[in-house]
Amino acid sequence: MGVFRDSQHFYECVGELMDRAKQDPNIGAKIAKAGIIIQFKYTDPDAVTTINAKDKPTQPGAFCDVFHGPTNLKPDVMMQMKADISHAFWHGKVNLVAALARKEIVATGPIPKILKLLPAVEPLYKIYPAMLKEKGYADMVMK
Repeated sequence: MGVFRDSQHFYECVGELMDRAKQDPNIGAKIAKAGIIIQFKYTDPDAVTTINAKDKPTQPGAFCDVFHGPTNLKPDVMMQMKADISHAFWHGKVNLVAALARKEIVATGPIPKILKLLPAVEPLYKIYPAMLKEKGYADMVMK
């Protein structure tokens, strides 16, 4: 059994992190500047999150749109991984380049654009564990 009970639990954790990021003036604004659509496909449990940084956001206060679940958007970049890899990544425990080389994360599309986003999302490495604790999931925080 992985970190997440099911897809709903995944969206409650990683999904909410993405929802917070899209409204953060430092993180969301930098993601928006990338001007691409990024889709993350997860397994164990199955989940899909799509970030639309190409079009004007539809939600007030957001710098980009984030969709949880299937969408008709065509991604510029697709990243596939187990949900547990995502959980470890948001703790700052996964080196993206190494994970790509080991095929723990399989990416298609312009990979350099994703690598350029790494500095923008680094603040989430502190936000994610704090958010888990805030939600009553302190047992999920990686040491």
